[in-house]
Amino acid sequence: MKLDELINIISKKIGTPVNQTMLAESFGVTRQTISNRLKNESEVTVSELKRVEEYFKISLLSCKSTEDENIAYIDYYTDVFASCGDGSIVFSSEKTKLPIAISMISGYSKNKLYSMINASGNSMAPTIDNGDKLLVEHWNGSQIQDNKIYVFCYNNEFFVKRLSKNLDEIIIKSDNPEYRVRTIDEKSAQDLILIGKIVATIKQLD
Repeated sequence: MKLDELINIISKKIGTPVNQTMLAESFGVTRQTISNRLKNESEVTVSELKRVEEYFKISLLSCKSTEDENIAYIDYYTDVFASCGDGSIVFSSEKTKLPIAISMISGYSKNKLYSMINASGNSMAPTIDNGDKLLVEHWNGSQIQDNKIYVFCYNNEFFVKRLSKNLDEIIIKSDNPEYRVRTIDEKSAQDLILIGKIVATIKQLD
């Protein structure tokens, strides 16, 4: 378990956000030490978990509760945008952990890799709106499932579109009828990098 995951779990168990200072006090170290370890994605030791249990009066080393088993902690790339329009470049990889109910994730499996990014543009409206959070199941080499929504890179730009595959071309469709259907031939398709399939959308609140 990494430090950022531990902070999320403690916050959930005690019902209030836990900051780096509080975690440092429970570990018996300085806040700067915690900050450095977070940057290095440091793993938590069993002895540290025991200190946390004593400090916060919670249980971590015993069996997980049913509620915990229904939660997945997903990497959320706060500054990564995939375009639902004319294309948008990924410009940062800063990330945090978000607790997501497994029931929200279509076809969830512990053996699959997931992450969350932001949507930009309106070409997939009303299914996906500008600013929505998109949960991505990373591509594992499987075939494109017709008419499913994918995030992919093409010509160094990132897109979110519905994809279908024919024998010699890939069809790219938007849900917004104002955007035309595009196709990529077999030769050009070699330049398309499939990132993953959208398996959940969290709507942006006004």
